[in-house]
Amino acid sequence: MDTIHYEQRNHLAFITLNRPEAMNAFNYDMLLELGQVVDAIRINPDIRVVVFTGAGEKAFSVGADLKERKNLTEQHVKRNIFKIGEVFSTIESLPQPTIAMMNGFAFGGGMELALACDFRIVADDTLLGLTETSLGIIPGAGGTQRLPRLIGESKALELILTARRLKSAEALDYGLVTRVAARDQLAEITGAFADAMLANGPIALQQAKFAVKNGMNTDLQTGLQIERKAYEITIPTEDRMEALAAFGEKRKPVFKGR
Repeated sequence: MDTIHYEQRNHLAFITLNRPEAMNAFNYDMLLELGQVVDAIRINPDIRVVVFTGAGEKAFSVGADLKERKNLTEQHVKRNIFKIGEVFSTIESLPQPTIAMMNGFAFGGGMELALACDFRIVADDTLLGLTETSLGIIPGAGGTQRLPRLIGESKALELILTARRLKSAEALDYGLVTRVAARDQLAEITGAFADAMLANGPIALQQAKFAVKNGMNTDLQTGLQIERKAYEITIPTEDRMEALAAFGEKRKPVFKGR
C-alpha cells in the first residue's frame, strides 16, 4: 500500500497521509514518498491550492513512527530527522497556498507538518500539540521555529515545554489553527475555504504568498520592495487583462494562470 495517496480535482490537489493503521505516523518510506509528491506539485501549473489530510478518522498524524525509530541506529535517526525537516521546508516553500485539513490527532511531527502549511482547519473533537519533550526530545521538524512565529514566543514556549495537548477550541484561542469545524462538515468547510482562493488569479495567489512569506523575514522597506517586484510580475499577465475585461462586462473572470 502506498504511504501517500494523491488526488487532483480540477485545480485542487489532495495529499493524504495513508498509514491509518499507524495513525499516519511518519516512517522513512512515507517521508520519501511525500517529498516526491510535493516536488511534483511545485512544478505543476494546473495545481493552484494544496490540501493535506490523514487517512481514517482517528489521526491527521501522530508524528514519527516510534515503532520504527526504536529499532533504528543513531545514524538512521539523524537521517530521518534531516529528511522530515527537508520535506516540511519544501512544503512551506510551495508556491501554491496550502491547507492542513486536520481530521484527527496531530502530535509532534504531525503538528509540525500542519505548521508548515499556510492554513490549518481542524475537526472540533480532536487534540493537537507539540508533545516531544514528554519523550525526552524536542520538536525537530520546524516546531521550535514556526510555532513562535505563528503565536508568539511565550505561548510557544508554554506549549512546547509543557507538551500540552490542546483541544481544538483551545488551539483556535491560541491562534494555532485557522478554523474549527464539526467533523461531519470538515471537508465541506475546507473545500469552501479552498474555493475562495481558487476563484482568484492563480499567479496573483502565488505572488501574494511569496510577498508575505519573504517580506515577513526582513525589514519593512525591504518587504515593500519585495511586494513591488511581486506586483510587477502580475502586470503583463493574461489573467490581469481578463479580470479587467470581466469587470467591464460584469461577469466573473476565467483565470488560466497565464
